[in-house]
Amino acid sequence: VIILARESGLRLELSDIPVESLVPEALKSCSSPNEFMQKLPSFDQDWARQRHEAEAAGEVLRYVGAVDVLNGKGRVELQRYKRDHPFAQLSGSDNIIAFTTSRYKEQPLIVRGPGAGAEVTAGGVFCDILRLASYLGAPS
Repeated sequence: VIILARESGLRLELSDIPVESLVPEALKSCSSPNEFMQKLPSFDQDWARQRHEAEAAGEVLRYVGAVDVLNGKGRVELQRYKRDHPFAQLSGSDNIIAFTTSRYKEQPLIVRGPGAGAEVTAGGVFCDILRLASYLGAPS
């Protein structure tokens, strides 16, 4: 969301973008991964309820980000989409972007393709770390 917002000309920082966490509030204070994993199953019923409510309405749950260029805002949140919506048809690490503009108002322009995946993302992060180390004066 921050990348798309900035590429669209918005001057937003991460702190400007509300993010609905998928981690229940009660788990945020866990002191260890083991404690987190032990308490996590107690929230399964809530997630199952949300999923079943969406399914009963012919919808699916998707965690999406949105950039509103006109109002200079971005957000990330859990949303419900009808099964025939392009966002509902993603699988695996696919990415999708819907552009709603004055020309694509009734039917947004959809760009869909494979996401980078864990290996490519890790390689990119490692490359960024090496570039930063070089910038800070580390020997090459």
